[in-house]
Amino acid sequence: MSIEKNFDIPFVAAQALREKQIQQNYRPIIAVHKWFARRPGTLFRALILSEFGSQPVGDSFFQANSFPDKRIADPFMGGGTPLIEANRVGCDVQGFDINPMASWIVREEIEHLDLVSYESEAATLLKNLTSELDALYRTDCPLYGDEGLPVKYFIWVKEIDCEACGEAVSLFPGFLLSQDARHPLNVLICGDCGGLSEVADTRHPGSCKSCNATLSVAGPAKRGVCVCPKCGRANAYPRAHQGVPRHRLVAIEYYNPARMRQHRGRFFKKPDAKDIERYRLAEKRWASLSPRFVPDQSILPGDETDRLHRWGYKRYRDLFNPRQLLGLEFSARLIAKVKDQRIRYALSTNLSDLLRYQNMLCRYDSMALKSLDIFSVHGFPVGLIQCESNLLGIVNGNGINVGSGGWMNIINKYATAKRYCHEPFEVRKEGRSNSRVPIKGEWIGERLNGAATRKVSIRCASSTTLKLPEASLDAVFTDPPYFGNVQYGELMDFCYVWLRRLVGQEVEGFDRESTRAKDELTANETEGRDLEHFANGLSAVYRAMARALKPGAPLVFTFHHNKLEAYEAVGVAILDAGLTCSASIPCPAEMGGSIHIHGTGSSIIDTVLVCRSTGVTARNTLFDTPADLVRLVASDLKHLRAAGVSPTAGDIRCIVFGHVTRMAVWTLRAAWNADHSIKDKLERFAQQLSTFGNLASVIERAESCSKNPQAVKNRHAAGKEMERARHAISV
Repeated sequence: MSIEKNFDIPFVAAQALREKQIQQNYRPIIAVHKWFARRPGTLFRALILSEFGSQPVGDSFFQANSFPDKRIADPFMGGGTPLIEANRVGCDVQGFDINPMASWIVREEIEHLDLVSYESEAATLLKNLTSELDALYRTDCPLYGDEGLPVKYFIWVKEIDCEACGEAVSLFPGFLLSQDARHPLNVLICGDCGGLSEVADTRHPGSCKSCNATLSVAGPAKRGVCVCPKCGRANAYPRAHQGVPRHRLVAIEYYNPARMRQHRGRFFKKPDAKDIERYRLAEKRWASLSPRFVPDQSILPGDETDRLHRWGYKRYRDLFNPRQLLGLEFSARLIAKVKDQRIRYALSTNLSDLLRYQNMLCRYDSMALKSLDIFSVHGFPVGLIQCESNLLGIVNGNGINVGSGGWMNIINKYATAKRYCHEPFEVRKEGRSNSRVPIKGEWIGERLNGAATRKVSIRCASSTTLKLPEASLDAVFTDPPYFGNVQYGELMDFCYVWLRRLVGQEVEGFDRESTRAKDELTANETEGRDLEHFANGLSAVYRAMARALKPGAPLVFTFHHNKLEAYEAVGVAILDAGLTCSASIPCPAEMGGSIHIHGTGSSIIDTVLVCRSTGVTARNTLFDTPADLVRLVASDLKHLRAAGVSPTAGDIRCIVFGHVTRMAVWTLRAAWNADHSIKDKLERFAQQLSTFGNLASVIERAESCSKNPQAVKNRHAAGKEMERARHAISV
């Protein structure tokens, strides 16, 4: 059987769409460590079952499956989703990535872990950290007089000195601390005295409850300029020449469980003298230490890291305040003492993941009332208001985590992820509710209960440098880089410089000072990587994979991009590998509400391109006119809408681009010469794409026709041999 026959777009799209709304509930394994733009595990499970199973994917999806004789590879493993799904159903897997953080994370996800021993060591770590640091994360309640309560979040504002009078100027873009969505009233910070006032109407906020000054929602910092409240001087920022930005503590959210029944909403306060003194104590303790694990590496230039340089950040340690550095150094020292290497590596992974919440680039979400980690967008935007989370974490009386960003949260998520490896499940929608369906007999890892039964090879290396045996693979499933969307190396260095300091250089790839590599397949102006670089690199990888595939075995990958030129590189790579496309399938792969794409017009739909050297394709998926292309796209949109997707113009654009790429490959395959220059090949492919007409018009017509299916039927009824169209033809 095959993907072309067994795959069910509405069924899989519905599963993937629901997973992406809250991915950690469907695939807890992703909580092992942050990676970027993970595709849905449900999608790759469906692809694998469709290819190797003997029944439609909807029939096999919620059943235990096993394919122990299949060998699968992923040359761009990233966060490891295709490998994990293949390993789970018994396949032997090989994964490659040139980023050492990727290979580390996937190894941590798949490799067996003694959970009992891990949780015991994690509990000891927390106990020791609490003994050392707990007093630094306490505050007193001004409302009820309770003392020594745990702090959830410290809120800081960047500060500069006025160039005219020398007065400290707080760079408030706005004074709204909390909206009234999850708190009874809006909470505003007074620009004069710093007091907190609760107001019902932000349009008419009234006066400060402390000093009677007029409250304001809008702040003075706008477009790189902030007016001094004392002398009126317009001060420019940022000021890289003055070094690391200075911050001032302006608010605290804390936890007071004893008063929850009598108190409405959250607990906020203006920092008092004791809060400031606690921070001063952390500063003194940090200054007295000789750090062994806090990295001193410089932040290299880059498309994303140059944002940090513009703010005066030169070293990675500059991105943390002294209290955070103190806690992270103590954490690393305790982890380094753990004797069991597997558990020490697990706790080191936890520390690496914790970093994204324990830094001075995190922001406070005034609506959700929580910390947004540094990677909530796929870059390094530097805000003016920062959020420092409690390093230790807080749990309520029921053992449930309160707030985010602490050790307790990270340990709990990691343990849940590894527990899922032993007992994986799927989530089935039943009416308005969801139910977990245990898939007994499936598991993730190289061994279970001490029995080594699966081969797992995870390498920090390019798949082009490792000679895989010819005709040895049953399939390649992958999610390649998307030509510039995410600067993986620049972002992952933030974690890598710490992890490398803790675990040493004996791990493959950790001899490098940076995760960045010249062969990384992302567009990058700083590194001079362009479309030709992307096309050449993708071509080399696909050719290596094609040589290792058995005849007719598929190379399956997901892709979407807003620009058609990115598809030119994809098409060239497929043709260079001697493959053609037997199917292009749409499926949700992003969450529309994700911070990094919300409101950008970007697509949440990937095209799954199924490529083979030999095989069959459905004749009715071929087209040579814009009208036939519109028909195909309208059909895809109908399937997606049946799954609950509301396709946008960006989604339709990517679906169209996927189809024309597939058809261009089909048309060019017979006369393609892989030995031509990459420039010539890109031009040749672009010319072929242009033969499909005005794609903007196709997109518009497809959207219109998808909403009026009868128009499509009328347009194509005449002269169509529908029975012949259903026949398959050889690839």
